[in-house]
Amino acid sequence: MISFELTDEQREMQTMVRKFVKNEIIPVAAEYDRTSEMPWPIINKAFDIGLWNFNLPARYGGLELDHVTEAILIEELSFGCLGISGAWDGNTLALTPILIAGTEEQQDRWLPQFAESPVLAAFCLTEPSAGSDAAGMLTRAEKDGDDYILNGTKCFITHGGISNMYTVFAKTERGKGTKGISAFLVAGDAPGVSMGKVEDKLGDRASHIAEVIFENVRVPGKDLLGKEGAGFKIAMQTLDRTRMSIGAAAVGVARRALEESIEYAKTRTQFGKPIGGHQAISFMLADMATKVEAARSLVLLAASEIDAHRIDPKYGAMCKLFAGDIAMEVTVDAVQIHGGYGYMKDYPVEKLMRDAKILQIYEGTQQVQRMVISGILLS
Repeated sequence: MISFELTDEQREMQTMVRKFVKNEIIPVAAEYDRTSEMPWPIINKAFDIGLWNFNLPARYGGLELDHVTEAILIEELSFGCLGISGAWDGNTLALTPILIAGTEEQQDRWLPQFAESPVLAAFCLTEPSAGSDAAGMLTRAEKDGDDYILNGTKCFITHGGISNMYTVFAKTERGKGTKGISAFLVAGDAPGVSMGKVEDKLGDRASHIAEVIFENVRVPGKDLLGKEGAGFKIAMQTLDRTRMSIGAAAVGVARRALEESIEYAKTRTQFGKPIGGHQAISFMLADMATKVEAARSLVLLAASEIDAHRIDPKYGAMCKLFAGDIAMEVTVDAVQIHGGYGYMKDYPVEKLMRDAKILQIYEGTQQVQRMVISGILLS
């Protein structure tokens, strides 16, 4: 029998995160949106109470959460601020490849640092000339004895330039398309690693996004993830797992927009009664609520399939596609319900609308999600 009932442990963690979001994130979210600074005080507090390292294995001091629990908590964090929640998602994205393809020796060397202090990691796939088309990447890793020499620029990287570890995808063999891509683990303080342009974004502004430049970076052969040529497969296996969390974040943003709209509709009076009493507004709220619930259900389906070791790429793509679109629709409706006030920074819904747009773009655009889904359906 299918059940959406949370376990006692999940409810306890959800309650803890809701309290954390209410006390620590919501009061400062607008200021981080304005300054576009990395939310270190929040990260440090989260680390201190054990609310960090969602997918880090327990043997290294992490929470090692199942994906359903992760989805529940990411929804709550994103309810507070999508950009701030990106600190959690950024680390999860970067650590997943080493959990998929790393040897025990690699994991023993690289992973303990994440439980020792609240350090960051970054997933380096996208390039200025290679976004959706990874085969077009120009970053090269050329063999030099037992090592590799890494050269290239990655862009739109969460935690770019401020990470302790980079999971980097680079071409090791020309002319082989995606089969010529390999994956490497690179220390943030390795000679030749530097931060390029820091992006000034429309929304998601509390998430640090920047270029990462690799200039003649020597990478020991022992830090190759998997085999040469396996990098693209590792990247896709990673996204098959992490797109679910983008869907969960989208649900959090949409739910916040819905709740703000409900409260506003109860208190804003026009034509002699609260605007929620007018069918034009009440029906909008009904549609918004239905969309949020449907999106959450799809996210939980995708998460539960991963936990059951039935990883089907179409489910991750579907929940990222659907929930991302729902977040955009619901936040736009929230601004409309708030009228002129919704367009002003005095109310949070304009920020929610700006934040929501990135959910249709990162970890694969909505068009790429449709390519993934249709490709599986037709295969």
